Amino acid sequence: MLLDISPLRISRDYRLLFFGQLISAFGTAMSFVVLPVQVYQLTGSTFLVGLLSACEFVLILLLAFVGGAYADFIDKRKMLRLTEIGQTLVTALLVFNATLAHPRVWLLFVCAALHAGMVALQRPSFESLLQKIVPIELMAAVSALNAVRWNVTTILGPALAGIILARYGAGTAYVIDLVTFVASLTAVFLIRSAPAPTQLEVRPNLRSVGEGLQYAWRRKDILGTYLIDMNAMFFGMPTALFPALAATFGAGTVGFFYAAPSVGALAATLSSGWTGRVNRHGLLVAIAAALWGVSMIFFGLTHNLYLALFFLALAGGFDMISAVFRMTMWSQTIPHYLRGRLAGLEMISYTSGPKLGDTEAGLVATLFSVRTSIVSGGILCVVGTAIISALIPEFIRYQSAEGIKQRDVEEALRETETKSLLME
Repeated sequence: MLLDISPLRISRDYRLLFFGQLISAFGTAMSFVVLPVQVYQLTGSTFLVGLLSACEFVLILLLAFVGGAYADFIDKRKMLRLTEIGQTLVTALLVFNATLAHPRVWLLFVCAALHAGMVALQRPSFESLLQKIVPIELMAAVSALNAVRWNVTTILGPALAGIILARYGAGTAYVIDLVTFVASLTAVFLIRSAPAPTQLEVRPNLRSVGEGLQYAWRRKDILGTYLIDMNAMFFGMPTALFPALAATFGAGTVGFFYAAPSVGALAATLSSGWTGRVNRHGLLVAIAAALWGVSMIFFGLTHNLYLALFFLALAGGFDMISAVFRMTMWSQTIPHYLRGRLAGLEMISYTSGPKLGDTEAGLVATLFSVRTSIVSGGILCVVGTAIISALIPEFIRYQSAEGIKQRDVEEALRETETKSLLME
């Protein structure tokens, strides 16, 4: 039942990535809280806080396909290094803006969009590199370890961010974020394992992107993971409303709202040993997504701070169960030659929901109320999950053993076809 740490023991490069990202993500998690709170403090608008996420999504949508195509072709270390440098520069710009007597709201939007764009370029290379440095049978363990890393940073980072923001201001939080990038920069420059592109790799172009899209459409089980997550996050992720909710309890509490889902997610991850024995991954994804929505309904109905944080933590636990099985399906069954492009699609699926959902939540809260926005979103999340599950039965029936066999067949066929063409 306990967490499997085998990938950390056997892979030096994975250890570098894990601990480098662990440290830098702590600072990034602080900025994740400070940025929308700063927008809310400067404007007093929940709609503009939601629009901040929509602004981020535009560059994610534009660049995730680019990042995915290049991840299947170039040296992945190069992409990781360039994007880490880019994120460091964007954070330095946030520090500069915070030092101004009147910080520019438009500059906060620009920085948020640029940072999101860098992540969109980086993530596919990061995900596809994992298949090269860790054995495929340990992908479930990798998913759980990555989840632990994420949850630890998104618990400590937001919790401290709320306190630092209240006592010292946004500038101090951004400076901490800037300093933590030293760890991730060091890690990506020390990585050794990055096989050079071969003749089997596909040159990035519109045709190669189209191949990834066609594959995702053909794989209904994979398509189901995208749609289930997008539905759950679009309707059931009220992050944009946290600054407004926290204002009723005190400014220092805002970080606890951001951290609470990660508390539940960490608890789910630390007891995730059982996930390696599950074969019906799609079914578990759907059940967990529906329970996320139910938890959000109760979160929206309660007026007690501690109960609200409890239901947020409960929701985070269910979301992590869904995420572990989704990431395992992606890592175990998608062929190597498509891993980068599909990672780009995955990023769009798991970021579009929260980013666009923030805009939806902010708009509904502006038109009605904050609690109406949260409760209605939870209800629609449950309904949407049921509809998607009914429309894509291949997703619910998915068996992991069959998925792995299918991947092996597809990779063998691809290699045979490519070698035949090279011999002609």
